[in-house]
Parts: sequence; C-alpha cells; structure tokens
Amino acid sequence: MEKMNHSSAEAEAETIEPLRFLSKGEAAAIETELLRDYKFGLQQLTEIWGQACALAITKAYPLSSLSKKQPTVLVVCGPDQNGSIGLVCARHLRMFEYEPTIYHPKRTTHSLHQDFTVQCEKMDIPFLSYLPTEVQLINDAYNLVIDAMLGPEADCANIKEPYSVILSTLKQVKIPIASVDVPSGWDVEEPSQDGISPEVLISLTAPKKCAMSFSGKHFLAGRFLPYDIQKKYELNLPDYPGTDCLIEL
Repeated sequence: MEKMNHSSAEAEAETIEPLRFLSKGEAAAIETELLRDYKFGLQQLTEIWGQACALAITKAYPLSSLSKKQPTVLVVCGPDQNGSIGLVCARHLRMFEYEPTIYHPKRTTHSLHQDFTVQCEKMDIPFLSYLPTEVQLINDAYNLVIDAMLGPEADCANIKEPYSVILSTLKQVKIPIASVDVPSGWDVEEPSQDGISPEVLISLTAPKKCAMSFSGKHFLAGRFLPYDIQKKYELNLPDYPGTDCLIEL
C-alpha cells in the first residue's frame, strides 16, 4: 500500500503546474479580494510584506557577508504602497541589527504611511533630507540599496519628479540593489527596457510578469495567501521550506 502511495505521489509531482506570473490587473484583483472578501487589513498586509522583505535581505546579504565595517543599508521609499513596505522593512532590519537609513522624499498624508514613518523615527532610524547626486558617496556609505520606490501601480512611462532623478542615480550605483515586488522603472508586464538592474528581487504574493526575465536572486513572499485564492488564480505556488514565510525561486 505504501508503495502505491509513493508512486502516486511521484506521478503527482511530475504533473505540477509551473508557477503563475501575474498581470497588473490580476495582482490588483487579488489584493482587492484579500481586503474586501477575506478581511485582511492594509496595515496587516503591509506588515507581512515588509517583514518578509527584511528576511529576504538577511538571506541574500547576511551581516557576516557585508563588506563595510558598519552594516549600513539605504532604503529608498516611494509615495505609495511600496514605500510603506519599505518603511516596515527598514524597521525590521533595525531589529535584525542592520543600520538602515531611509530616503523618503515625498511623504503622503495617508495615515498608514505616517504611522509607519513614526515607528521608524521612534526606532532612531535616520531619514535623509536629500539623496546625494554624487554616486560615489552612496557607494562609500552603504552596503546595499533597497528599492521600495515605484511599485506595480506606478506608470513607468510617466515617472514624475523627484523619482526620475532618483532612478537615474540608482542606475549608476555600484553597490547591490534589492527591489521590492517590481524594480523601479520596470513595466509590470514587460521585461525591463530602461529601469534599474537589481541583484535581488522580492516578489510579493506571487511574481509579476516582468519577473519572468529576471536573472538575479529571486525571493517570493506569499505564504499567507488563502488556499481558495491560490486555487482561483491558479498560482501554483511552491512549497515553502519548514515554517519560512518566503522562498528563493
């Protein structure tokens, strides 16, 4: 009997469907369902994603591997959801004994954004008032950059100030960049034409179509997704190891 079960398990393993890469519309629909039908809170989702991003950073860049004496990390936050996730990521990195600095040029009046900002300030995480245009200053000061600037909702064909200038600066840095969900400057559904070139990508919920062409270290943080949503959208998520909330693809 055991042998039959083993054989059927093997047969099942052979027919596993490939991981689904989401369009912009599908990603938005899943988030809407989580908030509306499954009663997730936006703060709850942002916290889950931000913590997962911080954990991905610890896996990709352990403290012991950092080249500089201080474990400095620059977190560049945009005005929308990716920016909030960046703030949460910075707070968790501080708890993990990294030394994050946040550059958050355009703060919003959204209460959630403001709350996450206060939490970072209370953790004594410094905020930059401007981003040096001299790229070497960034290379010398930080071990890596976390790009939490322009998420899936951004229009990459119409990037406004100050983000277009920040983008051109980030394209020139020599230190590694880790991007949250969608690398800034990339179209959600297309391979990069003119965006940055991150070393690490942390996909949230499920990877987006643009990630199909990504060749760096790719993490997925989507273990919280209800099974019904996974099934409805045929996400074919991988089996996460142990109790980990993220997996390297």
